[in-house]
Amino acid sequence: MRAIGVASAALLGVTALTFSAPAAVAKGDTDITPFGFSVVPSTVDAGSQVALLLERNHDGCKGSATVTSAVFDTVIIPPRKSYATAGVDWDAKPGAVYRVTFTCDGVSGSTGLTIAGGRPTGPTPVPLNPHRGVHAGAGGSIAGFDAKELGMGALLIAGSIGAAYHFSRRRSGDDGA
Repeated sequence: MRAIGVASAALLGVTALTFSAPAAVAKGDTDITPFGFSVVPSTVDAGSQVALLLERNHDGCKGSATVTSAVFDTVIIPPRKSYATAGVDWDAKPGAVYRVTFTCDGVSGSTGLTIAGGRPTGPTPVPLNPHRGVHAGAGGSIAGFDAKELGMGALLIAGSIGAAYHFSRRRSGDDGA
């Protein structure tokens, strides 16, 4: 009888962890690729610079990466480099979201770049340090998750752990042990 309770608790825990998986897969903001990529910041004024970041840690992108968008010139990130910069066109439409596509080793993924309302008076520097990596924040969230997504994930995990504990404690009393 105890095995059924343990199996139920384990199944509940696995289900909760499955539903709290990264939302990037479900949201459709980015394509699934064997390498990570991002544009920092993701909202800029026309005429600003953005950092194009490529994660090469897990051998998902070994060769040169090509980054294309309708809002800046094509950028090539050479092998063994993990970033480049691009200047956003001055005539980019305020409020528009432009697709930025990263292609490496025949695999492509894309994300959005939003153009803010104002126009800067000059170029905006992107804080890059080639010896220590990119100095960038997550923009008020953790890796693109908002507070609601983080709260729901924490609630699912806490609930599954609590239910597993409850069922395991309840079943152990039934065995007479």
